[in-house]
This record gives sequence, structure tokens and C-alpha cells, in this order.
Amino acid sequence: MRNRVSILLLIMTMLTTLLAGCGKESNPAAPVVGEEEATDSGEGKLAPYEVKLVFYGPAQKDLELVEQEMSKITLEKINATVKLERIEPAAWDQQTILMLTGNEQVDLIVTGNTAFSRQVAQKQLLPLDELLKSHGQDILKVLQPEILEATKVDGQIYAIPSIRDFAANANVMMRKDLLDKYNLDASTIKTLDDLDPFLETIKKNEPTITPLGKPGAAAPIINRVLETNWDVLGDYIGVLEKIDGLKVVNLFETPEYEKLIKTVRRWYEAGYISKDAATSKETAVDLIKANIGFGVIQKGKPGALAQTEQRVNTKLELINLGKQMTSTTNITAIMLGIPTNSKNPERAMMFLNLLNSDRDLINLLDWGIEGKHYVKVGEKSIDFPPGVDATNSGFNMRQGWMYGNQLLSHTWVTDNPNLWEEMDQYNRESTKSAALGFSYNPSPVKTELAAITNVVRQFQSGLENGALDPEVNLPKFNAALRAAGIDKVIAEKQKQLNEWAEKNNK
Repeated sequence: MRNRVSILLLIMTMLTTLLAGCGKESNPAAPVVGEEEATDSGEGKLAPYEVKLVFYGPAQKDLELVEQEMSKITLEKINATVKLERIEPAAWDQQTILMLTGNEQVDLIVTGNTAFSRQVAQKQLLPLDELLKSHGQDILKVLQPEILEATKVDGQIYAIPSIRDFAANANVMMRKDLLDKYNLDASTIKTLDDLDPFLETIKKNEPTITPLGKPGAAAPIINRVLETNWDVLGDYIGVLEKIDGLKVVNLFETPEYEKLIKTVRRWYEAGYISKDAATSKETAVDLIKANIGFGVIQKGKPGALAQTEQRVNTKLELINLGKQMTSTTNITAIMLGIPTNSKNPERAMMFLNLLNSDRDLINLLDWGIEGKHYVKVGEKSIDFPPGVDATNSGFNMRQGWMYGNQLLSHTWVTDNPNLWEEMDQYNRESTKSAALGFSYNPSPVKTELAAITNVVRQFQSGLENGALDPEVNLPKFNAALRAAGIDKVIAEKQKQLNEWAEKNNK
């Protein structure tokens, strides 16, 4: 899944939309104007329609060409053309809020975690159960029932997860050329504290290089550690104390969180982290690609190393930190939902069904046009065509984790050809959260959450990027959270979790 989502990006959006008011009601079973009663696909049985898919990602010169090639397939199968509407990641929250609160047609939209909970509470996404039965049979075949169960809110499915890595662990990636230059043995790294001598060496000997960058534009330095060591239960405001238990606690009061932010503060004061990390949009990938960065604490999964190397165009070394874990939040991090703004939910579901079953269609969206943007190498792998590379390709988005069934996608030549078999094993061998399948409904405490979001915006990024002294500011942060009502939110989340556990014999 997203970009597969970062803490700050997810939580900061909550306030704006919670105050935006309730969305409009919708009846997914209502007839669509101009739609014929026949449900069979095929030209002549369905009225023409344009399906708009809204997603975030980098600009692509040949996006319209890919759109046209996809439309050739969808015209034949569901008499619909495809409109790919890309939004810059930095503008994603603001623009999608306007889209979903207005009347603009949106047939499929990338959603997940806090944004997903908010959109369901605001009635901006349609329940999909009946649409899945009528037009999503292939989705039901490829997604296990427990995966779909994790997308339910009050017993109904509101979005479909992309089929990708449903588990995650944290890892550290560092430039191999600099490790070799200073004879640094990355295999000695077992914990975050073991990074200090590595970062110190780079800081001392490479003054133009930032030793440690952020994993995402809005993701703090330690974001991937937080999201892979706790079940954050959707929004981080109340997390599981232990993965194998069902007790909800305040993450920001745990000893583990305090230790993490003290580590980051130490790095910040030593100059290992950029002084503007809390406000800058530059990521570690940006820095390494520009030859001014060294390392990053990233999210682990099969293929992560090769894929990141491809993005930065340099060799990296990877050290895993901890075992992979699966939670509802992992599953729901990246999904596609059908908004109430859709003019034809049935056709949107038909298209979503194809994204989970049609190999040619998903490879167009993932990799572009064969012969122009990629060529096949052997039976399973692909590579750039002669004369094409990452710097001049017209379509090189590399976001297959975002849409539909990634397991139908080709593997890049730098990846293991058996990557998807590895991914399946990685998912199966992960530690499963005791709350797997639980989805939290924030509606009963939306007033408190709005106030909490203000507090989070004031403290969290500064603490998790090292800019704020935890000795002074962590007590202030927790006092402000309590004043904003976090105890009430945690009690509500615990209540819902207990009810879910009792209903599901957990």
C-alpha cells in the first residue's frame, strides 16, 4: 500500500475535515441517470461513462498516454474510459477535502487510516457490500475475508485495500559507498542507539551531507518505528499497549515513546538531523538522490531495498530492526473508496474489480506502456527500454502498492523475480495484532479529537524530529492532551474495542 501514510499528514487533516461539517447522504442502490438496467458488462449494454480515479504522486509526462491505453481495455470490458487525476502529495489533503465536500465527480479515491475514518464519519464514502456482490466478484475471490473485515465500520465495507504488503517492520538504509569509505560495519546495528557512531562519522567527515533524513515529506524521523512497533488503532490517539493484548493506552505517555524522542533529540543536538526537519518537505530519498544525504529509518518489506536504490540511483545497505507486524492500520493504510460524489458507483466498482483482476490494466497503471516505458526481460521481469532511464522516462511513478492487486504486476529487473511469493510469505509470517480486524469509529469523540489535533500540531513534529526538548515539552504535550480530552477518546476507543472483542470471541 501508500505511499501504500505518515503520522503528521494523517492527523493534521483531521481537524480541518471534522470542522467541515457533515457530508451528504447517499443511496448506493439508487439508479444512475442514463444507466441501463442490464448489469452485464460489454459495449451496447452499458451507457458510456468516464471513471475518474484520484490519487497522489509525482508528475508524469505521459500520464494521458497511459490513460488512453487503459481506456482501450475498459471500453471493451465495461464501456468506460479512464480519467487519471493526479494530485501533488503536498496538496493532497487540501484538494481532496474540497473535492469530497463539494460536488466534483470522483469515482475512486485513494484513502486510508485517519482520512478513511474521517470520510466514513462524514458520509463521504459509499458502503460497498452490495456493490461488491453485484460488480466486484473478482475482488471477493482474491481478498481473504479477514482482510475485508478490517475495512468494516459498523459492519459495512467502505473501501478496498490494495493487495500488497499487509505487514511491516522498521529498517535502516544507508549509502554503501560511504559505509565502505569509512569501513563502517552495518551488521553491528541492532537498535537505534547503535546508529550513533555511524551518524557521527558522517557528520565529522562529510560536512555537506545530512546523516539522517525523514522517511516522508510529513513523516517525522521516527515515524516508521512508531507505526511498526505499536498497533496505532487508526489514528495514534490511543494505541495498544502490547501487540498481543487489548489494552488501549496513550502512546505519548509510554516509556518507549519517551526513549525514542530522547534519542532523536540527541541526534538533533549533535547535528545528525537537519535543523529544519520539522518544517521541511525534503525527504531522505530527496537528499540521497541529490548526493547530500546518507541514511533513513524506513518501512520494511520484501523488495524495499531494491526499490529505494532505484529511486535514489545509488547502492544502499539495509538493516532490519525488529520483526514484521500486521494490524488493521497496515491493511487500511492504502485503499480505494467510492465517494458519494460518484455519478455511477456501479461503474466505479466494475473498474475497481478490473484493477484487481486484469493483468494488462494494472501493469499499465503500475509501469506504463510496454515498449515505451518498459520492456520485458525474461519471463517475469521488466526494465527500461534502450535509451530510457529514470531521468527521462515519461512514466515512472512506481506506485503499484497504491491501486488494486499489485501481485499481478511485473517485477522490475532489480527486484527478485519471486518478489510476490516473498511478499506472501512475509505477510503470513508476521506477528498479528490482537486487534486485527477492529476499526475505530471516531464520531462519538469528534469534538475532543478536533482539540487534540491542535495540540498534536503544536508538539508532535517538533518532538519526533528532535527540535523540541522532551524534558521540557513532553510533559507539556501530555498535559495539553489531557486538557483536550484524550482520556475520553481512549476510553471510547477501549469501549469499542471491548465490544468488538466480545462480538468476535477475542
